[in-house]
Amino acid sequence: MNSYVHTLPPLHLLIILPSVMERKQIIHVESSETLIPQARWCDGFASRLRGFTFRRQLRPDDGLVLVEKSDSKMSTSIHMFFVFFDLGVIWVNDAGEVVGTALAKPWRPSYAPPEPARYVIEGHPSILEKVKAGDHIRFAAPVAAG
Repeated sequence: MNSYVHTLPPLHLLIILPSVMERKQIIHVESSETLIPQARWCDGFASRLRGFTFRRQLRPDDGLVLVEKSDSKMSTSIHMFFVFFDLGVIWVNDAGEVVGTALAKPWRPSYAPPEPARYVIEGHPSILEKVKAGDHIRFAAPVAAG
């Protein structure tokens, strides 16, 4: 029997357990305001699938960015199954332009951008008060604490 098989984690652990992943600042270009200081950068299948599912609460500075390979409506559609709180959702195209926003409610089957997007920012609903379609977003390395 191959012993290497026993050293691999089960697939369900890869999807459910949080992993160490890259983080980015989300910056509103027009105001220079940092919207989310350390958003999780979700560019892999498992991290995009997991998103905020099964979490019980969301802090105002929590956020993540679901990253696709190119602008698309279908690939950047989201669901809210097993998400237990409202989310502020911002769709951003490859040029950094906000193409849509939504207040996503728990257990809704689908939210899609009005135009193709490459990035889906999910955060506290209050983020929607600071961003509108046509604005621009920049992603930067997070500032080190301390």
